[in-house]
Amino acid sequence: MDDVLTFEKRDHIAVITLNRPEVLNAIDPEMMVRLAEAWIEYDRDDELRVAIVTGAGEKSFCAGADLRRLIPLLTGAREPEDDWDRRLRSDASLGRTALLRSPLYKPVISAINGYCLAAGTELVQGTDIRIAAEHATIGLTEVQRGIVPAGGGLTRMPRQVPFAKAMEILLVGDSISAEEARLIGFVNYVVPQSELMAKAEEFAAKIAANGPLAVRKTKEAVLRTAGLPQEDAERIESAAVAEVMRSEDAREGPRAFMEKRPPQYKGR
Repeated sequence: MDDVLTFEKRDHIAVITLNRPEVLNAIDPEMMVRLAEAWIEYDRDDELRVAIVTGAGEKSFCAGADLRRLIPLLTGAREPEDDWDRRLRSDASLGRTALLRSPLYKPVISAINGYCLAAGTELVQGTDIRIAAEHATIGLTEVQRGIVPAGGGLTRMPRQVPFAKAMEILLVGDSISAEEARLIGFVNYVVPQSELMAKAEEFAAKIAANGPLAVRKTKEAVLRTAGLPQEDAERIESAAVAEVMRSEDAREGPRAFMEKRPPQYKGR
């Protein structure tokens, strides 16, 4: 059987692919655990500076949680049947990590190729730059199944798009087009399917060429200061700035500019 998730390293770029196209890349317990492991590996590998997450095939990024396998396990409608089930039931942090709810200060780009629903949308909500194919549809459809978004959708959607639109998405449960998602600021770009990965890789290459410590500390400061009073936020910002300015990379960047050569960043 093919791996339900693949992890590919391309120089400083990680490409993580949800690989259950026969069920629209729905997340089952194994995929949830392995997705969490992939983010942990990406975070720990100092050679990797940016990640792209996408789905196999052209029909779906991720249609959400597997309603036959994952949701019954989480609601208690079925008992654990294998090691993947048992690991997920015994460690709640795996679900948080998989859907990017745990702190990850390295950047993540999502390449949304088709259906992006429920947990798929929640995964995208944890990414930093979002590229959607023209035929993509996005939504938090859980209420139509008698459940609620459990992977960060309830709290993140009203913070990422205008409130009234967030409530429409959450309460009605209908999906929206890629273009509407762009207009409300949920995705950055909408491109033809044939250009999707090239666009994601273009951004990944640009980020990978930047100072990795500067990139990480920028994202860390943004996440850690969200919602804080200005004075508290500025203390976190100042600490991030101080750490970066003491680094070897902060000396290398200006030196390379003056010498008219590409910088050789070390991430330290």
